[in-house]
Amino acid sequence: MEINGVTIDNTYAEAFPTWICRIIITAVTREWALKAATEATGFATSAIGCPCEAGIEIEVPASETPDGRPGVAILICTSKKKLKEQVVERLAECVLTAPTTAVFNGITTAEEKIAVKLHFFGDGYEYQKEVGGRKCWVIPIMEGEYIGEEEFGIIKGIGGGNLFVMGENEMSALIGAEAAVDAITAVPGVMTSFPGGIVASGSKVGSLKYKFMPASTNEKYCPTLRDKVPDSKVPAGVKAIYEIVIDGLDEKSVAKGMAAGIRAAVMVPGVKFISAGNFGGTLGPYKFELHKIL
Repeated sequence: MEINGVTIDNTYAEAFPTWICRIIITAVTREWALKAATEATGFATSAIGCPCEAGIEIEVPASETPDGRPGVAILICTSKKKLKEQVVERLAECVLTAPTTAVFNGITTAEEKIAVKLHFFGDGYEYQKEVGGRKCWVIPIMEGEYIGEEEFGIIKGIGGGNLFVMGENEMSALIGAEAAVDAITAVPGVMTSFPGGIVASGSKVGSLKYKFMPASTNEKYCPTLRDKVPDSKVPAGVKAIYEIVIDGLDEKSVAKGMAAGIRAAVMVPGVKFISAGNFGGTLGPYKFELHKIL
Protein backbone atom coordinates (compact mmCIF):
# COMPACT_ATOMS: atom_id res chain seq x y z
CA MET A 1 0.00 0.00 0.00
CA GLU A 2 1.13 3.54 -0.78
CA ILE A 3 -0.24 6.94 0.25
CA ASN A 4 1.20 10.03 -1.43
CA GLY A 5 4.04 7.86 -2.70
CA VAL A 6 4.97 6.65 0.80
CA THR A 7 5.02 2.90 1.39
CA ILE A 8 2.86 1.64 4.24
CA ASP A 9 4.35 -1.58 5.60
CA ASN A 10 2.06 -4.61 5.70
CA THR A 11 2.54 -5.14 9.42
CA TYR A 12 0.88 -4.41 12.75
CA ALA A 13 1.46 -2.55 15.99
CA GLU A 14 1.32 -4.70 19.11
CA ALA A 15 -0.31 -3.20 22.20
CA PHE A 16 -1.04 -4.25 25.76
CA PRO A 17 -3.85 -3.77 28.32
CA THR A 18 -3.57 -1.04 30.94
CA TRP A 19 -5.79 0.78 33.44
CA ILE A 20 -6.60 4.40 32.73
CA CYS A 21 -7.83 7.38 34.73
CA ARG A 22 -8.98 10.47 32.82
CA ILE A 23 -8.76 13.78 34.68
CA ILE A 24 -9.98 17.20 33.58
CA ILE A 25 -7.84 20.06 34.86
CA THR A 26 -9.27 23.57 34.59
CA ALA A 27 -7.75 26.98 35.31
CA VAL A 28 -8.42 30.65 34.87
CA THR A 29 -6.69 30.55 31.47
CA ARG A 30 -5.87 27.91 28.87
CA GLU A 31 -2.17 28.48 29.50
CA TRP A 32 -2.38 27.69 33.23
CA ALA A 33 -4.46 24.58 32.59
CA LEU A 34 -1.80 23.39 30.13
CA LYS A 35 1.03 24.15 32.55
CA ALA A 36 -0.62 22.12 35.31
CA ALA A 37 -1.40 19.27 32.90
CA THR A 38 2.19 19.23 31.64
CA GLU A 39 3.58 19.01 35.17
CA ALA A 40 1.08 16.31 36.18
CA THR A 41 2.13 14.11 33.25
CA GLY A 42 5.89 14.47 33.80
CA PHE A 43 8.29 11.50 34.02
CA ALA A 44 5.61 9.20 32.61
CA THR A 45 6.87 8.19 29.18
CA SER A 46 7.12 4.41 29.42
CA ALA A 47 6.11 1.65 31.80
CA ILE A 48 9.59 0.23 31.23
CA GLY A 49 11.14 2.68 33.69
CA CYS A 50 8.48 5.15 34.82
CA PRO A 51 5.79 4.65 37.48
CA CYS A 52 3.10 5.20 34.85
CA GLU A 53 2.48 6.41 31.33
CA ALA A 54 0.67 9.74 31.15
CA GLY A 55 0.00 12.54 28.73
CA ILE A 56 -2.34 15.26 27.58
CA GLU A 57 -5.32 13.83 25.75
CA ILE A 58 -7.11 16.93 24.50
CA GLU A 59 -8.02 20.49 25.38
CA VAL A 60 -11.54 20.91 26.71
CA PRO A 61 -13.38 24.17 25.92
CA ALA A 62 -14.87 26.17 28.78
CA SER A 63 -18.35 25.37 27.48
CA GLU A 64 -17.74 21.68 28.28
CA THR A 65 -16.08 21.84 31.71
CA PRO A 66 -17.98 21.65 35.03
CA ASP A 67 -16.80 25.08 36.18
CA GLY A 68 -17.02 26.86 32.83
CA ARG A 69 -13.29 27.52 32.57
CA PRO A 70 -10.69 26.37 29.99
CA GLY A 71 -9.63 22.79 30.59
CA VAL A 72 -7.20 20.07 29.61
CA ALA A 73 -7.92 16.34 29.85
CA ILE A 74 -5.03 14.07 30.81
CA LEU A 75 -4.76 10.28 30.83
CA ILE A 76 -2.79 8.38 33.48
CA CYS A 77 -2.10 4.75 32.59
CA THR A 78 -0.60 1.97 34.68
CA SER A 79 -1.56 -1.21 36.51
CA LYS A 80 -4.73 -1.15 38.57
CA LYS A 81 -2.65 -1.57 41.72
CA LYS A 82 -0.49 1.49 41.04
CA LEU A 83 -3.10 3.79 39.54
CA LYS A 84 -4.53 5.35 42.70
CA GLU A 85 -1.08 6.22 44.07
CA GLN A 86 -0.06 7.87 40.81
CA VAL A 87 -3.24 9.93 40.57
CA VAL A 88 -2.96 11.06 44.19
CA GLU A 89 0.70 12.04 43.90
CA ARG A 90 0.39 13.84 40.58
CA LEU A 91 -2.69 15.82 41.58
CA ALA A 92 -1.28 16.68 45.00
CA GLU A 93 2.18 17.71 43.84
CA CYS A 94 1.51 19.14 40.39
CA VAL A 95 -2.09 20.39 40.22
CA LEU A 96 -2.99 21.47 43.77
CA THR A 97 0.22 23.50 43.73
CA ALA A 98 -0.50 25.19 40.38
CA PRO A 99 -2.22 28.61 40.27
CA THR A 100 -6.03 28.72 39.82
CA THR A 101 -6.48 25.00 39.10
CA ALA A 102 -9.43 22.70 39.75
CA VAL A 103 -9.86 19.00 38.91
CA PHE A 104 -12.82 16.91 37.79
CA ASN A 105 -13.49 13.26 37.00
CA GLY A 106 -13.15 12.65 33.26
CA ILE A 107 -14.87 9.24 33.06
CA THR A 108 -18.25 9.66 34.72
CA THR A 109 -19.64 6.42 33.27
CA ALA A 110 -16.95 4.15 34.74
CA GLU A 111 -18.18 1.35 36.99
CA GLU A 112 -15.00 1.38 39.06
CA LYS A 113 -13.66 4.43 40.87
CA ILE A 114 -10.69 5.41 42.98
CA ALA A 115 -10.79 7.80 45.93
CA VAL A 116 -8.33 10.69 45.84
CA LYS A 117 -8.66 12.43 49.19
CA LEU A 118 -6.72 15.65 48.86
CA HIS A 119 -9.09 17.57 51.12
CA PHE A 120 -7.08 16.62 54.23
CA PHE A 121 -4.58 19.22 53.08
CA GLY A 122 -7.17 21.73 54.28
CA ASP A 123 -6.30 20.84 57.87
CA GLY A 124 -9.91 21.00 58.98
CA TYR A 125 -10.82 24.18 57.08
CA GLU A 126 -11.96 22.28 54.00
CA TYR A 127 -15.64 22.05 53.07
CA GLN A 128 -17.86 20.57 50.35
CA LYS A 129 -19.93 22.25 47.67
CA GLU A 130 -21.45 21.51 44.27
CA VAL A 131 -19.79 22.69 41.08
CA GLY A 132 -21.58 22.03 37.81
CA GLY A 133 -23.73 19.44 39.53
CA ARG A 134 -20.71 17.62 40.91
CA LYS A 135 -19.84 17.05 44.55
CA CYS A 136 -16.48 18.72 45.19
CA TRP A 137 -14.16 19.57 48.04
CA VAL A 138 -12.92 23.11 48.59
CA ILE A 139 -9.50 23.61 50.16
CA PRO A 140 -8.48 27.08 51.34
CA ILE A 141 -5.04 27.94 49.93
CA MET A 142 -2.90 31.08 49.77
CA GLU A 143 -4.33 32.30 46.46
CA GLY A 144 -7.93 31.64 47.52
CA GLU A 145 -9.49 28.19 47.12
CA TYR A 146 -8.69 24.94 45.34
CA ILE A 147 -11.71 22.96 44.14
CA GLY A 148 -11.77 19.33 43.09
CA GLU A 149 -13.70 16.10 42.87
CA GLU A 150 -12.28 13.22 44.85
CA GLU A 151 -13.69 10.18 43.04
CA PHE A 152 -12.30 9.33 39.63
CA GLY A 153 -13.52 6.67 37.25
CA ILE A 154 -11.04 4.11 35.97
CA ILE A 155 -11.37 1.76 33.01
CA LYS A 156 -9.38 -0.89 31.18
CA GLY A 157 -7.60 0.74 28.27
CA ILE A 158 -4.81 0.09 25.80
CA GLY A 159 -1.13 1.00 25.88
CA GLY A 160 1.51 0.71 23.21
CA GLY A 161 -0.24 1.43 19.94
CA ASN A 162 2.53 2.73 17.70
CA LEU A 163 3.82 3.73 14.31
CA PHE A 164 7.29 4.30 12.85
CA VAL A 165 8.00 7.32 10.65
CA MET A 166 11.01 6.73 8.41
CA GLY A 167 12.73 9.52 6.48
CA GLU A 168 15.54 10.11 4.04
CA ASN A 169 17.25 12.21 6.72
CA GLU A 170 16.81 13.22 10.36
CA MET A 171 14.84 16.40 9.70
CA SER A 172 12.37 14.90 7.25
CA ALA A 173 11.64 12.04 9.65
CA LEU A 174 11.33 14.44 12.59
CA ILE A 175 9.01 16.85 10.77
CA GLY A 176 6.93 13.87 9.64
CA ALA A 177 6.71 12.61 13.21
CA GLU A 178 5.75 16.10 14.44
CA ALA A 179 2.98 16.26 11.86
CA ALA A 180 1.75 12.85 13.01
CA VAL A 181 1.67 13.93 16.66
CA ASP A 182 -0.21 17.12 15.80
CA ALA A 183 -2.85 15.03 14.03
CA ILE A 184 -3.08 12.52 16.88
CA THR A 185 -3.51 15.34 19.40
CA ALA A 186 -6.81 16.24 17.73
CA VAL A 187 -8.20 12.72 18.25
CA PRO A 188 -10.19 12.30 21.49
CA GLY A 189 -9.45 9.33 23.73
CA VAL A 190 -5.71 8.98 23.05
CA MET A 191 -2.41 10.49 24.14
CA THR A 192 1.29 10.25 23.27
CA SER A 193 3.39 10.05 26.41
CA PHE A 194 6.95 10.64 25.18
CA PRO A 195 8.71 14.04 24.84
CA GLY A 196 6.77 15.94 22.20
CA GLY A 197 4.97 12.66 21.55
CA ILE A 198 8.01 11.23 19.76
CA VAL A 199 10.40 8.39 20.65
CA ALA A 200 13.97 8.61 19.35
CA SER A 201 15.19 5.49 21.18
CA GLY A 202 12.69 2.84 20.13
CA SER A 203 13.13 -0.34 22.14
CA LYS A 204 12.48 -4.05 22.01
CA VAL A 205 11.42 -6.40 24.81
CA GLY A 206 14.45 -7.67 26.75
CA SER A 207 18.06 -7.70 25.62
CA LEU A 208 20.18 -10.02 23.49
CA LYS A 209 23.30 -9.46 25.58
CA TYR A 210 22.31 -8.03 28.98
CA LYS A 211 19.77 -10.32 30.63
CA PHE A 212 19.03 -7.86 33.44
CA MET A 213 17.60 -5.30 30.97
CA PRO A 214 13.78 -5.29 30.60
CA ALA A 215 14.19 -3.48 27.27
CA SER A 216 17.01 -2.48 24.95
CA THR A 217 17.66 -0.75 21.64
CA ASN A 218 15.64 -2.09 18.72
CA GLU A 219 18.67 -2.82 16.54
CA LYS A 220 16.56 -3.92 13.58
CA TYR A 221 15.36 -0.33 13.22
CA CYS A 222 18.68 1.49 13.82
CA PRO A 223 19.86 3.05 10.51
CA THR A 224 23.53 3.00 11.57
CA LEU A 225 23.29 -0.78 12.07
CA ARG A 226 21.64 -1.50 8.71
CA ASP A 227 24.76 -3.15 7.32
CA LYS A 228 25.70 -4.83 10.59
CA VAL A 229 22.41 -6.53 11.51
CA PRO A 230 21.51 -9.38 9.15
CA ASP A 231 17.75 -9.01 9.61
CA SER A 232 17.64 -5.18 9.59
CA LYS A 233 14.23 -3.68 8.83
CA VAL A 234 15.59 -0.30 7.77
CA PRO A 235 14.66 0.26 4.11
CA ALA A 236 17.29 1.47 1.67
CA GLY A 237 17.60 5.25 1.67
CA VAL A 238 16.23 5.68 5.21
CA LYS A 239 18.59 7.55 7.54
CA ALA A 240 16.33 8.25 10.57
CA ILE A 241 13.33 6.63 12.24
CA TYR A 242 11.02 7.98 14.93
CA GLU A 243 8.45 5.98 16.84
CA ILE A 244 5.16 7.40 18.10
CA VAL A 245 3.54 5.47 20.94
CA ILE A 246 -0.19 5.89 21.54
CA ASP A 247 -2.19 4.96 24.65
CA GLY A 248 -5.96 5.17 24.57
CA LEU A 249 -9.30 4.50 26.17
CA ASP A 250 -10.26 1.75 23.69
CA GLU A 251 -9.21 -0.01 20.48
CA LYS A 252 -11.29 2.27 18.25
CA SER A 253 -9.64 5.42 19.62
CA VAL A 254 -6.11 4.00 19.28
CA ALA A 255 -6.78 2.86 15.69
CA LYS A 256 -8.21 6.27 14.80
CA GLY A 257 -5.20 8.01 16.33
CA MET A 258 -2.74 5.81 14.46
CA ALA A 259 -4.54 6.35 11.16
CA ALA A 260 -4.60 10.13 11.66
CA GLY A 261 -0.88 10.12 12.44
CA ILE A 262 0.01 8.08 9.38
CA ARG A 263 -2.06 10.22 7.00
CA ALA A 264 -0.36 13.37 8.32
CA ALA A 265 3.19 11.98 8.24
CA VAL A 266 3.04 10.80 4.62
CA MET A 267 2.35 14.35 3.43
CA VAL A 268 5.81 15.53 4.56
CA PRO A 269 8.50 15.56 1.83
CA GLY A 270 11.30 13.14 2.59
CA VAL A 271 9.16 10.67 4.55
CA LYS A 272 9.73 7.37 2.74
CA PHE A 273 8.21 4.55 4.76
CA ILE A 274 5.71 3.93 7.56
CA SER A 275 5.86 0.83 9.73
CA ALA A 276 5.02 -0.31 13.27
CA GLY A 277 6.52 -2.36 16.08
CA ASN A 278 5.48 -5.80 17.23
CA PHE A 279 7.09 -8.65 19.11
CA GLY A 280 5.11 -11.70 18.11
CA GLY A 281 2.66 -11.46 21.00
CA THR A 282 5.22 -11.14 23.81
CA LEU A 283 4.22 -7.55 24.56
CA GLY A 284 0.43 -7.74 24.48
CA PRO A 285 -2.69 -9.22 22.85
CA TYR A 286 -3.85 -6.24 20.74
CA LYS A 287 -2.94 -6.02 17.05
CA PHE A 288 -3.43 -2.87 14.98
CA GLU A 289 -2.84 -3.80 11.35
CA LEU A 290 -1.73 -0.72 9.43
CA HIS A 291 -3.52 -1.55 6.17
CA LYS A 292 -6.72 -2.39 8.02
CA ILE A 293 -6.87 0.77 10.15
CA LEU A 294 -6.30 2.87 7.03
